Amino acid sequence: MVRIEELRRPGGYAVQVLTVAACYFGAGRLGLIRELVVEGAVVTPVYPASGVAVAALLILGMRCWPGITIGAFFVVMSVAAPRLDVLGTLAGQTGAPVCAALLLRRAHFRTDLSRLRDGLALVFLGAFGAMLISSTVGVGLLVVTDRLAAQSFPPVWLAWWVGDAMGVLIVTPLLLLLYGARWPPPLARWKEAAALTVVACCLVPVAVYSSLSLLYLVYPLLIWSALRFQLVGSVLCALLSSVLATVAATDAVGAFAGLSRVEVMAKLQAFNGSMALTALLLSAVIIEQHNTRSSVEKACQELVEVLEHLTAGEAPPTRSKRAPDKPDDGP
Repeated sequence: MVRIEELRRPGGYAVQVLTVAACYFGAGRLGLIRELVVEGAVVTPVYPASGVAVAALLILGMRCWPGITIGAFFVVMSVAAPRLDVLGTLAGQTGAPVCAALLLRRAHFRTDLSRLRDGLALVFLGAFGAMLISSTVGVGLLVVTDRLAAQSFPPVWLAWWVGDAMGVLIVTPLLLLLYGARWPPPLARWKEAAALTVVACCLVPVAVYSSLSLLYLVYPLLIWSALRFQLVGSVLCALLSSVLATVAATDAVGAFAGLSRVEVMAKLQAFNGSMALTALLLSAVIIEQHNTRSSVEKACQELVEVLEHLTAGEAPPTRSKRAPDKPDDGP
């Protein structure tokens, strides 16, 4: 396995680009396994490659963008014949994650998602904002080249945009979490983690495949996982729910039975979007509260130590001053 430090060395730049290209291509092909047809155009409910691209730029730096273009080229070539308008599609697929990374850096985004502002930045700047580029360019080219009727632009554009945005909301936090995780992970509360896993594996399929449309049963699991396991729990729970919901939607079974293709896409994207927002923002709020409580407890402990020394008639201990932590602007 190639380490991040090795990829950042000048001699490892080619390996870095090829690694990003391979990951993007693999994620793109994975997203194309499940497709939906909207107004005659094939779209993916969740496009994980967009999440891989944003995470790669945040972790490895902006210079890895050629890997995104190469990966996107092979994804497009795997589903369509070579055409001149492919260059415009590649520009959109590359420009959207690059714009997302630039906006997140400007917002002083921290890759550990330890603040509410980080979660909001990823949602509204990285996902909903920047992914407008890829959807607008991609669907616009379909209309310009007469491969899509002009009146079909709004539904196809919406499906494309939401698919890319869901990839960022679901995949990017997971990759950032894996990048910053401690290995091996601590085994604290492993019994509760095992119980949550069992409950999720039993309850999520019931919620998704039941004809009674019980999708709302997923939200108590999200709350439980966010409260007890913060980002790692909520993101994994959201990923499991999204994958099963996407499979059920493309097969038109369970909660998505008897619906038209447009209705299936609308219901699936509403579920995925609200679930991803709940998991990400709730986890960010809980992490921020835990960090604030830890800071207050530390300050109280220092104050108790000072009072003890003053009561004993001793000079309070001097503490070395250090510069305040600077916000993480990304690699």
